Amino acid sequence: MRETDLYPSIKSFLERQGYEVKAEVKSCDVVARKSGAPLLVVELKLGFTLQLIYQAVDRLAITEHVYVAIAKPKRGLPREAVKLCRRLGLGLILIGTLGGIQVLAEPVAYAPRQSARRKQKLVKEFNARSGDPNLGGSGGTKLMTAYKQDALRCLSHLQAQGPTKLAALRQATKVERAAGIMRDNYYGWFQNTSRGVYELTAEGVKAVAIFMEHISALK
Repeated sequence: MRETDLYPSIKSFLERQGYEVKAEVKSCDVVARKSGAPLLVVELKLGFTLQLIYQAVDRLAITEHVYVAIAKPKRGLPREAVKLCRRLGLGLILIGTLGGIQVLAEPVAYAPRQSARRKQKLVKEFNARSGDPNLGGSGGTKLMTAYKQDALRCLSHLQAQGPTKLAALRQATKVERAAGIMRDNYYGWFQNTSRGVYELTAEGVKAVAIFMEHISALK
């Protein structure tokens, strides 16, 4: 398939809506006009690429009604692609192999809705984390979180004091979620030796040496 194979479907789609359609006008792939309607521009590409977005954003200097149209992917289009078009105020059209048209986004001004829940979780993690233990851009690696820092506080105390009752552990470390950390044992560091009493596992003993630098920073 070539980009030109997409044009007949787009042209027919717009003409059914009463537009006069012409191709390759002043570097625009598709231009459509209709009495009483805004000027409309469509940029064609076989796939969703950054170059396509660059072109479409440039066309926004001509008209606010810009679509990007691509061949419908066999494995579907990532949700992030649709979100990006909406955020930029671009329309998004998929063209099927038989010429079917699917409009996923309209070229309207983006009015973002903030997620109060996500913002609250972000601020909570920011406030709870001690220091700045990670490097920016470290996506895909194991990160130091506020939860892990609390687990390390418990780890350090148990390493120094030996088997400890949960209430005493919580009081000594000031970790309010100590009970949950012991119960979930996400890292495999802790074990319950008797009712309400915890100590380190063999993995916990190893972790003391591995995270010694972080433990010292927490102190």
